[in-house]
Amino acid sequence: MSQVVAAVLRDLRDEYEELDRLLADATDETWARGTSAPRWSVAHQVAHLAWTDRAALLAVTDPDTFATEAAKALATPETFVDEAATEWARMPPATLLAYWREGRELLLTALESAPVDSRFPWYGPPMGIASMASARLMETWAHGQDVADALGSARVPTARLRHIAHIGVRTRDHAHRLRGLTPPAAPFRIELTAPDGTLWCHGPEDAAQRVTGPALDFCLLVTRRARAADLAVTAEGPDAAHWLTIAQAFAGAPGPEPVPRPPHERTAAGKG
Repeated sequence: MSQVVAAVLRDLRDEYEELDRLLADATDETWARGTSAPRWSVAHQVAHLAWTDRAALLAVTDPDTFATEAAKALATPETFVDEAATEWARMPPATLLAYWREGRELLLTALESAPVDSRFPWYGPPMGIASMASARLMETWAHGQDVADALGSARVPTARLRHIAHIGVRTRDHAHRLRGLTPPAAPFRIELTAPDGTLWCHGPEDAAQRVTGPALDFCLLVTRRARAADLAVTAEGPDAAHWLTIAQAFAGAPGPEPVPRPPHERTAAGKG
């Protein structure tokens, strides 16, 4: 296993465990509490993660069966995610939590033992080990944010955000095509301030179109957990400014616009 793969798998495990700690003392009332996603409770958020981890496990261990199941799901692209979350959220909380824990451990083990050059099918383009692990980390972090917001818990940003930021940058063109738009031809310069104060940079230094700001805010933006207006992410150039309104790090439909965050709920680095 390469050092890159080993590092992202460690980070994925840490991301799983951070959300698990948030749920450690959850009561039945907590699991039933609504989140920012319309009609989704905390249970729905965990159910979605459990379901997608199991889907990823199937993609890694039985790609042919996954392809069949994915084709069924994609036949109803507007509803299959909600339907799966609703079905799995009916489990008793203790059962759902145990099922999520088991599935994510099986997925980590499968990714750790997969041949280094593996490519796995997914609902978007096929992915290698590091990409699959990064995608699972991104989704766990994003839905973990929904849970943290519902519980009124503040999370400390970590260097694991680099994986989410990287996906956010790489999906610039995807966000345009998803909306029937032609992606900008010119590259962008992205400069993000990491939680430790260092700078994460993407793209040529002399690019005319630029995006700058805290890495945390950028990750909230590209996972559509907050609007650009509520964050300290800024753009130079019309193409970069437009991207901030449509940026999306995940596959599938964009869904509803993010809920505005009042000043007391905005990030410490953001506006407010």
